[in-house]
Amino acid sequence: MRIDIVTVLPELIKSPFEASILKRAIEKGLVEVHMHDLRKYGLNKYNQVDDYQYGGGAGMVMMIEPLDKIITDLKSEREYDEIIYMTPDGETLNQGIANHISLKENLMIICGHYKGIDQRVRDMFITKEISIGDYVLSGGELGAAVLCDSIIRLIPGVISDETSALTDSFQDGLLAPPVYTRPAEYKGHKVPEILLSGNLPAIDQWREDQAIQRTKDRRPDLLSDL
Repeated sequence: MRIDIVTVLPELIKSPFEASILKRAIEKGLVEVHMHDLRKYGLNKYNQVDDYQYGGGAGMVMMIEPLDKIITDLKSEREYDEIIYMTPDGETLNQGIANHISLKENLMIICGHYKGIDQRVRDMFITKEISIGDYVLSGGELGAAVLCDSIIRLIPGVISDETSALTDSFQDGLLAPPVYTRPAEYKGHKVPEILLSGNLPAIDQWREDQAIQRTKDRRPDLLSDL
């Protein structure tokens, strides 16, 4: 997979890819992540990328011309399966969306900033709009990092135990059950006996029951979708 990220603040988004699972995925050659500074396509001697919005109102808008130039340049080099715009009014990211996008080969992610991007860019180029929640951030960079983490970890070979990702919360529409590790007892708090029994069918059933109960308690809205 190759991911191209267009941003006015490349330094803001680099660090998530320089540690842990994402770093290892890049080092293994399982994914390429490239940051593109939109200001290099900015106008005039100030490398301008934003301007006042037509009709008045507070907040600057990212201009169409710099975005058109960089998107067109990138598209001339390869076909993109999705050109994604990170925006609060996009489709809310969930595990199903992450699963679907993780199967793609080439992605471009546009990070909004200021008041957003000129609507014509969305009309001309964007194939998918994604939000990471019902709140507003200063820009799309952190949202893009969240999206990338959610999809890269699903690529075969990224996580050493690939079954681990398949048992995460939301993969089956439920929250994950409680998990425990050694010691079996700590300050009077014991690991459930069933997990120490070695009875794998019983353990699987316990985990399923716990997942259903936890979902009922914490996210009953998820059960209505099943």
